[in-house]
Amino acid sequence: MTNLPTDFGTVERAALPDQIAGRILQMIKDRQLKPGDKLPPERDLAATMGVGRPALREALRALALMNVIEVRQGAGAYVTELDTAQLVQHLDFVFALGDAAILDLFDARKIVEVGIIELAAQRITDEEIARLEQCLQKSIESAHDPELFLQADLELHTLIATIARNPILRRFIESIHQLGLASRRRTGRLGGVIEQSIIDHHHIVEALKARDPQAAREAMLSHLGNVEEKLKRLVEGGEKSEKEE
Repeated sequence: MTNLPTDFGTVERAALPDQIAGRILQMIKDRQLKPGDKLPPERDLAATMGVGRPALREALRALALMNVIEVRQGAGAYVTELDTAQLVQHLDFVFALGDAAILDLFDARKIVEVGIIELAAQRITDEEIARLEQCLQKSIESAHDPELFLQADLELHTLIATIARNPILRRFIESIHQLGLASRRRTGRLGGVIEQSIIDHHHIVEALKARDPQAAREAMLSHLGNVEEKLKRLVEGGEKSEKEE
């Protein structure tokens, strides 16, 4: 077991739970607390930080909602593995509410996914080409069901990130996909989006089969641009979802 710090510091009374949570987060950033570490018992931790147990419990609940710590019944609180996808999953709620945030997300996707697919085109194997074609077939077969299509769409984009063979970029794309679930569900119900996306996916797979980085880049950029344009029309009030039609 790692040697845990004994000095958690004291905090001021104002916004106490926020400060407690902030202090623990800072200790994780500074690597004084590591994934898997068990926090001291509630009574000891409250005494060390000079705070009451109700404020500490509120802070721990907030950290648990953020998936930073895991409170195990009867066993105490532990720092989680700090998995990227888990840490950002609640942020999807923000993207469900904000049109501007969703459009910002497309800017990020155009930077990250276009770069990823260029690498993928250079590194793809024959076996991976076959897997991509299976993903494309799933997209076609699920065209009638937006939720099934969403899963097929995510599978194809995630596979492309895997083919790029860069674990850091893979983490980025997993986080972006988690953040973008709300926007994907929203755009997937717009008229013509699924049909156009299937065409786009076909172009993407063909470019990867040809192992052509430039063609793959252009295909991905075109795909993201097509979906973004539909979303912009919805935001501006000129497009309706299939439910509204």
